[in-house]
Amino acid sequence: MSTTDVTEDAALPDWPMFGLSDDVRPELAAALEAGESCALVTLYGVVGSSPRPAGAQMLVGPQRLSGFLSGGCVEGDIAVHARACLSDNMPRLLIYGAGSPYPDIRLLCGGRIDILVEPIRPEDPAAIRLIELWRERRPAVWLTDGQHHACVAEGETGAKLPAPLAAALAACAGGHDCAATNEPFAVARRFGPTLRMVVVGADPTAIALADLAVHMGFETWLIRPKGPDAAPPVKGVIYRRSAPEQALAEIGPDPWTYVAVATHDLEIDEAALAAALPSRAAYVGVLGARRRVPERLAGLRARGVPEDAIARLKAPIGLDLGGAKSPYEIAVAIMAEVTALSRKSRAGS
Repeated sequence: MSTTDVTEDAALPDWPMFGLSDDVRPELAAALEAGESCALVTLYGVVGSSPRPAGAQMLVGPQRLSGFLSGGCVEGDIAVHARACLSDNMPRLLIYGAGSPYPDIRLLCGGRIDILVEPIRPEDPAAIRLIELWRERRPAVWLTDGQHHACVAEGETGAKLPAPLAAALAACAGGHDCAATNEPFAVARRFGPTLRMVVVGADPTAIALADLAVHMGFETWLIRPKGPDAAPPVKGVIYRRSAPEQALAEIGPDPWTYVAVATHDLEIDEAALAAALPSRAAYVGVLGARRRVPERLAGLRARGVPEDAIARLKAPIGLDLGGAKSPYEIAVAIMAEVTALSRKSRAGS
C-alpha cells in the first residue's frame, strides 16, 4: 500500500452534485464501457460518529466523480489520492479524524473514518462481474485487499478465493453491508440490486411520486393504461401504457421492487393490485381514503387473490405525516415508508 502524503488541493466542482448518487455502479459501468480507468474509494471503517456508514463509496476518474464519504474538505483530499492511485497503480489506505496523519483535515463529528482507494482498469474481471450481476439484479459482494479483488454473487462460496478475500467474505456474512479484516487486511462490500419503484397512475400525485423516486436513485416505472404515446416529461422514468397486469409481467417484481397504485379508477386499481400482491414485490400499496379499503379488499377477494397476499396490502399508502395533501407531500409520505421498509430489509430485521 502506498502511504504517499498528497497535500495538493483537488479541483472539485463548486457544487457537490456528484454526492447525490449513493451507488457508484452506474458510473463504473460507464467507465468500463468507455475503456477508462478509475479509482474505487470505499469507507470501510468508522470509529465514533460519521456522516456516512461503512460501505459508502466514491468513484473517481479523469472525467468522473460520483458519491461522497464525509463532506467538507475530505472529498477533495480523497480525489487527489485517487488520481495519484491511478497514476502509479498503487492502492492507498487513508485515515481521517482521530489518529490521522492529516491534522488539517478535521471531522466535525469527532470520529474517525478509514478509507481504501484502489485502481480499477477497464478490463478488470471483478469489476466486469460486478456490473453483470447488477444488470441481472442479483446481489453481489465485492472483495478486495487493495492489490487483488474479486466479485461473487450472493450465495457463492469462497472456496477458490485467496485466503484474505475468503476471510472478508465470511466476515460479511449475516447481512452486513461492509466488513473488514486485519492481518491480513481485506474488505468485503455487499451490493444489492437497484431499488425499483413501480407507479400505476397518471395524476399529479403519481407524477410527483415517480419524479421523487427517480431523484432518490430508484429505477422508476410509470404505468398509465391507454395513456398518451408520449412519455411524461420526467427524466429517467420508464413509461408503459399497457394494462397493469401486462406491464407488471414485463417488469417481473422481485424483492427489491416497490409498487404504488394511484389511479383513482377502481377497476384499474384492482387489476394492478391483483397482479402485484401475489408477486415477490417487497411492498404493494394503494392510494385512497381509508373508508374505501373494505371495498378494495372485497374486490380483490372476488378476483381470487389469496388472503395471505391481500394481507400484504398497504392501505392507505404512506406514512402519516399529519394530513399530507399536496402531490409532493403525499410522494414524500410514500417514499418515507418505502425507505423505512427497505432499510429494515437490508438490516435483516
